[in-house]
Amino acid sequence: MSMDFSPFPNTLEMVQWLSKFGQTKNDGVTRLLYTSSWLEAQEALKTFMEKSGFQAYYDNVGNLFGRVEGKDKTAPIILTGSHVDTVVDGGKFDGAYGVIASLIAVQRLFKKYGEPKHTMEVVSLCEEEGSRFPISYWGSRNITGEYTLDDAAAVRDEDGVSLLEAMKISGFSPEHYKPTSRTDIGCFVEIHIEQGSILEKAAKSIGLVSHIVGQKRFTITVQGESNHAGTTPMHDRKDALSIAAGLIAHITEKAGKADPGLRATVGSITASPNVSNVIAGKTEFSLDVRHHDTAYLEQFCDELFRYFKDIAGKSGTMINVRQWFQADSVKMDENLLNIARLTASEKGISHHELTSGAGHDSQVFGSFCPTALLFVPSVDGISHSPLEQTLNKDLEKGVELLTAFLYKLAYQGGEI
Repeated sequence: MSMDFSPFPNTLEMVQWLSKFGQTKNDGVTRLLYTSSWLEAQEALKTFMEKSGFQAYYDNVGNLFGRVEGKDKTAPIILTGSHVDTVVDGGKFDGAYGVIASLIAVQRLFKKYGEPKHTMEVVSLCEEEGSRFPISYWGSRNITGEYTLDDAAAVRDEDGVSLLEAMKISGFSPEHYKPTSRTDIGCFVEIHIEQGSILEKAAKSIGLVSHIVGQKRFTITVQGESNHAGTTPMHDRKDALSIAAGLIAHITEKAGKADPGLRATVGSITASPNVSNVIAGKTEFSLDVRHHDTAYLEQFCDELFRYFKDIAGKSGTMINVRQWFQADSVKMDENLLNIARLTASEKGISHHELTSGAGHDSQVFGSFCPTALLFVPSVDGISHSPLEQTLNKDLEKGVELLTAFLYKLAYQGGEI
């Protein structure tokens, strides 16, 4: 098996190449699950894998794998990679870097050392962001058996297209779907941009993640009463948009007084009928709440929604809270963390241990198998934006560490 296909002189150029699939006018990337740009990106990566000597294949939902067989066919496999999807008008590096770094690392290892002891697989996970459909980790949670088609049966995007219909259009027919939970994975290793500024401020090349925060996502609906903007007195109004604005202000104020590790974000809002001279009868907004302590997260949300109930009673409106996503806080595997510490020290790569405030596929795998999450710095901490940037020297340091880390796992062997 030959793995010599290397059309890109460095990691950054390969990131730039992948960003062409779904590139926006702002030089960002929009690559949503089961869209044409998503499929083109996966197919391009599949071609790269095949030309590089990987055994490339898709699973039921469009997760793409590149496999390098190991000598011990009974040994658990080493899985490494990240997600290929993006947010709307997002950056080039989020997710994509982890897929590319894993491909390069495994390719370098095979070229230098030949056949590994443990089989290695690089995965380009089909979805993590929840950007098109109100469901997240569709890729990793299918691998772990947490999701099946039943979880997606009623899920639709903003245009009313169902997830199952979009899946079929992309060539992953629901009729051929078979629920699976991989039993052959020994561990999962993910490298990712930090999406924050801790590493840059600390002047460290690598972040070693100890925990990933828990998070909850909700859709809040305020049902008031549409009426004439000119004839309805202020004291007689049931203005859904005005009530929603007050709730959002309260969320921000309460979060600002909470534990410094808590994050609460309202990122999307819609009003109906959305006409300038009509009082809004209905308003919906999103709510994303995160903290590394699950109990504290629950308490914050409970107190928040008791306040919502009180406001509903006083204003004569209906306020509905629908939770559509939850991910518990997860601790990364201590053994793998120790191996990462040792590897970084041996390579002379500066590193810093931290908690991830963003959710990652490692959060799903962390409850399923031993998992490690590594970070490289983000310039100015900017992410989910066309301005997202990581310096090439940091990208390469990440690949260097990942390569050495995977060598210890796949070639030196031992218990995973």
